[in-house]
Amino acid sequence: MLIQDWKNRSASTQKEHHKFINRLKREKSKVLNERAERLHEEVFGELDCLDCANCCTSIPPIVNRADASRIAKHLGMKVARFGEEYLHQDEDGDMVMNTTPCPFLQSDNACLIYEVRPKACRKYPHTDNLEFADHLKLHQQNVMYCPAVFHIVERLMQI
Repeated sequence: MLIQDWKNRSASTQKEHHKFINRLKREKSKVLNERAERLHEEVFGELDCLDCANCCTSIPPIVNRADASRIAKHLGMKVARFGEEYLHQDEDGDMVMNTTPCPFLQSDNACLIYEVRPKACRKYPHTDNLEFADHLKLHQQNVMYCPAVFHIVERLMQI
């Protein structure tokens, strides 16, 4: 239900969310982070990422050196070969997966390398760990990509 609601409403509410998130910059980070943390737990109690996987199909994650080394080892590859086969440098100069959807996304939306996935994937969508306020600009984008972010912002708007 949350995913379908997001699909139906994310485009039409984008401007409203963008303005609201801009206003959040004036809130005290500690209070905002505590509210978002509570809402993160609430939303993820109702939502299973495996029912969506939109992040894996539309946002290539940043892969740092430690990630590349860990994943290459897991796959039994040399780091250089892993980089040649799976990574490219984006317009910001970051190393990212070279295809979308992610080459490690399986047909059931599970991740083939879940236990060694990149840090960017582990931390996505950056709405927990009391760091919501640190990623407001990112949340403005992610309301379009992630139903969890969409619903966390929606619920923040109701408070």
